[in-house]
Amino acid sequence: MVIEDLARSDVVTVDLEATLTEVARVMRDERVGSVVVVDGKGTVAGLLTDRDVVVSGLAEGRHPDECIANDILSTNVFSVTPDAEVAAVARQMREQGVRRVPIMRDGALVGIVTLDDLLVHLGEEFDCLVSVVKGEFPDRE
Repeated sequence: MVIEDLARSDVVTVDLEATLTEVARVMRDERVGSVVVVDGKGTVAGLLTDRDVVVSGLAEGRHPDECIANDILSTNVFSVTPDAEVAAVARQMREQGVRRVPIMRDGALVGIVTLDDLLVHLGEEFDCLVSVVKGEFPDRE
């Protein structure tokens, strides 16, 4: 299975110059815990999580209306192409210690996959296996 099958295409982005207040409002309004930070041309510059806003922003004493996304974004971001194998992406996520991966096609952001997406997929796969076992052994409950 390729990562495009699991990826979300509705990626929430903010500009490099967005203040922490603006970032927090976007996260609240879009009901997400992270945003992809892009420059004026839409090029991915990094990721920003709600944890980054709190730990690297507010807890460091930065004023939320003066500190901008570019000041605290995570730049240890890697991306994958839509045709990357799910298992390979999961391994990369583990090796890099990340929970979110942008999906890029020809330099353009086309999606994002998160650890949550992979866990939901894995749960569905386990459900299928359980159904097979229950079908073969109906007395097992």
